[in-house]
Amino acid sequence: MAIKIAILGFGTVGTGLPFLLSENKEKLAALLGEEIVISKVLMRSEETIEAARKEGFSYDFVLSVDDILADSEISIVVELMGRLEPAKTYISQALAAGKSVVTANKDLLAVHGSELRELAKKHQVALYYEAAVAGGIPILRTLANSYSSDKISHLLGIVNGTSNFMMTKMSEEGWAYEKALQKAQELGYAESDPTNDVDGIDASYKLAILSEFAFGMTLAPTEIACSGLRSIRSTDVEIARQLGYVLKLTGEIREVQSGIFAEVSPTFLPKKHPLAAVNDVMNAVFIESVGIGSSMFYGPGAGQKPTATSVLADIVRVAKRIQNGTLGKNFNEYSRPTQLANPADVMNKYYFSVETPDTTGQFLRLVQLFTSENVSFDQVLQQRGDGERAIVVIISHEISRTQLAAVIEKLQQEADFDLLNYFKVLGE
Repeated sequence: MAIKIAILGFGTVGTGLPFLLSENKEKLAALLGEEIVISKVLMRSEETIEAARKEGFSYDFVLSVDDILADSEISIVVELMGRLEPAKTYISQALAAGKSVVTANKDLLAVHGSELRELAKKHQVALYYEAAVAGGIPILRTLANSYSSDKISHLLGIVNGTSNFMMTKMSEEGWAYEKALQKAQELGYAESDPTNDVDGIDASYKLAILSEFAFGMTLAPTEIACSGLRSIRSTDVEIARQLGYVLKLTGEIREVQSGIFAEVSPTFLPKKHPLAAVNDVMNAVFIESVGIGSSMFYGPGAGQKPTATSVLADIVRVAKRIQNGTLGKNFNEYSRPTQLANPADVMNKYYFSVETPDTTGQFLRLVQLFTSENVSFDQVLQQRGDGERAIVVIISHEISRTQLAAVIEKLQQEADFDLLNYFKVLGE
């Protein structure tokens, strides 16, 4: 007997699966008692089929998804095409045809995950997607299983390798944003249009999925505050270093009494924090919970073999469910109503970089503006002015999102003050 699968899309990750199936053949046979066989592969065109054959692949390549949907022997469809369409249509059709689906499509799951999970439940099949977040780290299954007995209060992650590579170069080598982006594109880490990576959109999609597993709450991408790297100046990176911090793009979910708050943003991390040492294209997820305390999961966020390994782990798990007759159970069984936190309950320290006239009395005016919103200072640094303008850097004590919004509004209303940047600061 064999477990027959079909692959939609035969790019980097798809071509990694045959290698893993061959290398792990003995282990997989011991786990399943059956062989996993790639039965059909959906391709875009005859040209892509010919290219795959020249590389030594000899599968049953097809140009229509109908050839896969009509094949009753195929029990698992593996979607590795990416983007929203036609992936959503194909996955929906596969689920409706009674086929389980494994996917690495974070964009699709963040936007349409609830709909697809309901469809899988309706047709009593499985929908698994471990590789959608931090490809080489088995974080979703860890949250679903190992943390099932624990209450998570805080999740903080570096979940986009491109932005982390850029921030590493900007922090450690003093590169400007433009140079770091150019190098990331040259190395193939960033697309020609890097918007999703540098603006935090990719990280926010992953954060939406992590929220389901860690907190049991489904977040729409629009419910996640999101900012990226474009506004970061070399002076911000240098000041972070001077004050004992490392600047990273992080995704954070925190639960407070009124609900959860999720945000992707540049963050000042203390140099002693475990995430501060996560460099280049590596990913990591740091978790604080009632039972375990603090823990961190680290590994490659992408790449052919790491991502294909996570995909194959899902295939094995689905195959086990087929054998055990337990199809229809959700990948993540933890669910509760989504409750967003009151901004007044979400507390953080913040970094403010403000340009002011280099004249007597301006600093006092700035202090009065902050204190009018009950914001006090933890650290203050005034950079040497040019006789006309000076830059004042402030690290506040903990303030709420409500206070933050009020301070920003007042700074923007002041003609003499120019708010250059503000970032979250993580405490020790």
